[in-house]
Amino acid sequence: MKIYNNFLEYKKVSNAIVTIGTFDGVHLGHQAILKDMVKTAKEIGGETVVITFYPHPRQVLNIDSANLRFITTQEEKIKHLDDLGIDNLIIVNFTKEFSRISSESFIRDYVIDKIAPVKIVIGYDHHFGKNRMGDFNLLYDLGNMYRFKVQRIPAQDVENIAVSSTKIRHSLQQGNVEHANQLLGYQFAYIGKVVGGKKIGREIGFPTANLEVNKEFRLIETPGVYATYIDFDGKSYKSMTYIGTKPTINNDRVESIEVHVFDFEGNLYDKTVKIRFVKRIRDERIFENLEVMRRQLEIDEKDIREIL
Repeated sequence: MKIYNNFLEYKKVSNAIVTIGTFDGVHLGHQAILKDMVKTAKEIGGETVVITFYPHPRQVLNIDSANLRFITTQEEKIKHLDDLGIDNLIIVNFTKEFSRISSESFIRDYVIDKIAPVKIVIGYDHHFGKNRMGDFNLLYDLGNMYRFKVQRIPAQDVENIAVSSTKIRHSLQQGNVEHANQLLGYQFAYIGKVVGGKKIGREIGFPTANLEVNKEFRLIETPGVYATYIDFDGKSYKSMTYIGTKPTINNDRVESIEVHVFDFEGNLYDKTVKIRFVKRIRDERIFENLEVMRRQLEIDEKDIREIL
């Protein structure tokens, strides 16, 4: 996949199939749009072009930015798009000045002039441009004027629930990772570097890898214990992951992400690993002492092995 940091870098291709959006999570609804684009591009000998924005418009416009959390990082989103077979990605630097561009001007002066699409594909509820005034009807009218086709992909339903990034975030914040995974079409994950910890887990027979992730605007799972897989060095291991502030042994209330890897002996320090979440099995608890905690961890491991 070719990545461009603005429209000026982009080199026009023949028969461009275009879509526009933020694509947080690259969930099943997004995947339906992207897969349709890839299929069409192959049929007509064209290329797919995804236009996305960074930073996220809500960050720049301060729309509830204090509570803004993302399902995927920018790097993870790019990897998902690449895996889906997208040919070209244009990352627009979103600024307050850019936000003032009208919907019609954005399509005419940027999408049509710089890309010359033969087709634009959007989701059923997609809006764009200044004050999100642009929609399917505007695109349809512009398509007739500038001779490109417009396709609207219907809502993707999972158990009769329309898939959206908002619903996925809500599921994760409620600890319902199974439902979030259904809507995503893959397992929610963190990618981060393993850093040193206090080694308390090692003392009670449950050594853990402490994961360092960039938590700024990153959605962090509900505190508790999870059945997970950990991927590193081209291999995947069953694991259990704890998210929380370690209230039994910690007074600083700093949230941590710790992973105990099953059937593995070795040093993970400084390795970049991926934690894939399968199911939340219990809440965070305060234990009477470390021995009581150790016994509970034995129960957790047994339950998680059965789940995985």
